[in-house]
Amino acid sequence: MTDVATKPDAEGASDPSSSTLATTTQEPSAPATTAQAPTVQWAPAEPAAKKTRKRLWLWIGVPVALVAAGAVAASLVLIAPGTSVAGVPVGLQTSGAATDAIDQRLAQATLTLGDGGPTVTGADLGATVDAQALADSAFGDRPMWNLTQWFGEPIDAPITLDEEKATAALREALPSAYTEPTAATVAFNGTSFVVTPAVAGTGIDLDSITRQLHDAFASGAQASTVTVDETSVEPVADTAAAQKAADGANAMLANVGFYVGDERTVPVDAATAAGWLTVTSDASGAFTVTADPAKIQPTVDALAAAVNRPPVNGAVITDAEGTVLETTTPGADGRTLGDVSTAASDFAKQLGQGNGVYELPVQVTPPAMATSARMIEVDLGDQMLYMKENGAVVDSWPISSGVAESPTTTGHFTVQSHYDVQTMTSSSATDDYWNYDVPNVQWIMYYYGGEALHGVYWHNDFGNPRSHGCVGMPNWRAKQIYDWMPNGGDVWIHE
Repeated sequence: MTDVATKPDAEGASDPSSSTLATTTQEPSAPATTAQAPTVQWAPAEPAAKKTRKRLWLWIGVPVALVAAGAVAASLVLIAPGTSVAGVPVGLQTSGAATDAIDQRLAQATLTLGDGGPTVTGADLGATVDAQALADSAFGDRPMWNLTQWFGEPIDAPITLDEEKATAALREALPSAYTEPTAATVAFNGTSFVVTPAVAGTGIDLDSITRQLHDAFASGAQASTVTVDETSVEPVADTAAAQKAADGANAMLANVGFYVGDERTVPVDAATAAGWLTVTSDASGAFTVTADPAKIQPTVDALAAAVNRPPVNGAVITDAEGTVLETTTPGADGRTLGDVSTAASDFAKQLGQGNGVYELPVQVTPPAMATSARMIEVDLGDQMLYMKENGAVVDSWPISSGVAESPTTTGHFTVQSHYDVQTMTSSSATDDYWNYDVPNVQWIMYYYGGEALHGVYWHNDFGNPRSHGCVGMPNWRAKQIYDWMPNGGDVWIHE
């Protein structure tokens, strides 16, 4: 059988967690004469000391682990110990804190301008470094976790100054170091625009100040005495820019005026045009030319009298078909000035842009051209020459044409060439008739091969055939048609 016993102070035997069970097993035997008490054994209790040590370890181990984890985390965001940027210690700082430290240190850096001189700060000079980039670079190259980068070489920081702010601060601190430069100017001297050259001033060399501030900053010095080096200060408006402006203005003066087409109809003399113009420089040193419309207006008011004109009629010589052979009297267009109500302001704008050519609006009236359709007519039947103009005879006289052995060719021809004098020759081995040599033949106009109209001095038998085929006449008459009929003019020879 099995006996179960509980601890006398147990609150319930049914809760196994609150009691310890002991079991005794007895083999069957012969009945005893005397009853025996059952054997009871208690389970040993858990030692208290062991539980106390476990809890103590938890209380001590958690903070240590936290400290270790924090150190690891810090090493991932902090710059290595012993790191300095431009003389500013930034070790064990975050990149952001290092940025602030560098900026603050530079702004507070103080420079004494010469022994016992006035002082300026980095902030006064507008001194800057790229602190953020420097701090980020320091952390990137030298993180705290990288023990090989602890206490490395100082990191240099290039410094820049705000030129305008630095100059103003230095000028205020040490005015005796500055003399004002004189800008170049452009003015008209009565003939042309000329330049008065620029004169340089003096000032403090900002490059030298920048180098010395850099060296002081890099050394870690909060204050430093610097040498004040002088430098030349060029004016904003320099001589080269002034000369370019003067050259441009003078180029305008060379052709300034009011134009009709390519004709400078109303020229403007240099002194008058220069009085319209002003050449000045702006704050950037650039030169500009401006013109005053009010000064241009009087010239505009006088334009009509100079521009308006009636047409001039002319005259031309043509052939029978109307082709112009020669202009005897040139014609000229008439013109009337158009609307110039805005000419003064428009021209002022052009001059400011470097253009001195103003195109005038005009209405053109072409000339009437008198047409003279000219012809030389030769009637071989009555041995007469007729000068005809527009179909009408204007003059006539007797001629001598070719004899029967060499008749003058009939037909419609045109004058091919003019010669004022020639020797006319011919030779034949079989016919003496064609052997001749006549010098000093004058006022010759060839119209068909070797046949010509020309003067004759060797006979006076006009009205009768006497030639070898040409049309001869007195020299003065030959000169008359020589001057009257151009090349291409019509010649009509008939019976």
